[in-house]
Amino acid sequence: MNSIKRWGALASTSVALVIGLSPTSAMAQKPIRMIVPLSPGSTVDVVARVMGNQLSKNLGHTIVIENYAGAGGVPGTGQIARAPKDGSVLGMVSSNHVINPSIYKSIPFDAMKDITPITILGTVPMVLVVNPSLPVKDVQGLIALAKAKPATLNYGSAGNGSVPHLAAELFSSEAGGLDVRHVPYKGSGPMTTDLLGNQVQFGFLSVTVAAPHIKTGKLRALGVSTPARSAHLPGVPTLAEQGLPHYSFDAWIALVAPAGLPPAMMSNYYEKSKAALASKEVQDGLATQGIVIIGNTPDKAAAFFQSELVKHAKLVKQSGASLE
Repeated sequence: MNSIKRWGALASTSVALVIGLSPTSAMAQKPIRMIVPLSPGSTVDVVARVMGNQLSKNLGHTIVIENYAGAGGVPGTGQIARAPKDGSVLGMVSSNHVINPSIYKSIPFDAMKDITPITILGTVPMVLVVNPSLPVKDVQGLIALAKAKPATLNYGSAGNGSVPHLAAELFSSEAGGLDVRHVPYKGSGPMTTDLLGNQVQFGFLSVTVAAPHIKTGKLRALGVSTPARSAHLPGVPTLAEQGLPHYSFDAWIALVAPAGLPPAMMSNYYEKSKAALASKEVQDGLATQGIVIIGNTPDKAAAFFQSELVKHAKLVKQSGASLE
């Protein structure tokens, strides 16, 4: 009965995925905690639940998802970094993980040394959109207008140092430097609202957030941020196709563990995750979020983390963004 009560209390703040296990065997095992350092309902949270469901089946073990929202994911990621190195704790992080060391004055862990990536699950393409009242039809048109009328155009983002903010900083840099005003919001929701209302004239949104507004004509898509076009917006060319050949930017989501996880456990988690990514359930679930599946090895994921850390540090410095 005590076990049942503990599970009931835990269910109030997390979701237990007891797939493929009998009640007796499930309670006999200590659940694996999957920490999501973002709020319930976020893209990362949705991916964690889709992956957690299938990963639970593949491992034959209960997975409990716990959300620790706030401060760009720093407190939640700290929970992962300080967790036991026995395979009992996993984490699901996003691009913010490699942005935070540059934008916060200090964080209570080392983003590279204290967290071990298991695999980059996938990337999330962004799309550059404008309010339809803006008299531009493509990327070069926006660049020309911004240069012809400096300091008159506003672009929105989900906050200082957020993915949409840095995507716009890279756009400005690749366009030769644009004199445009950044308006940070507390999330993509309010930013999108003001973009629709023309309080800000342009910005970057994830393809799944932008697609419905593009289809109804409430927003105009100018270019996709990734080297390849998005399946969600196949008719929209990339920025690279429109005179910015080096432009490439996306958000991403990774499965991680505390540093020091035994190699055999790391290998097992990677293989089971790779199998989960190959399942129809996970592929369909990630497709609804606009995610392009990657599923690379732990070594390649670690190298990717390092390259992204360097890339974002440069963009944060260029933007001048900082947070307490």
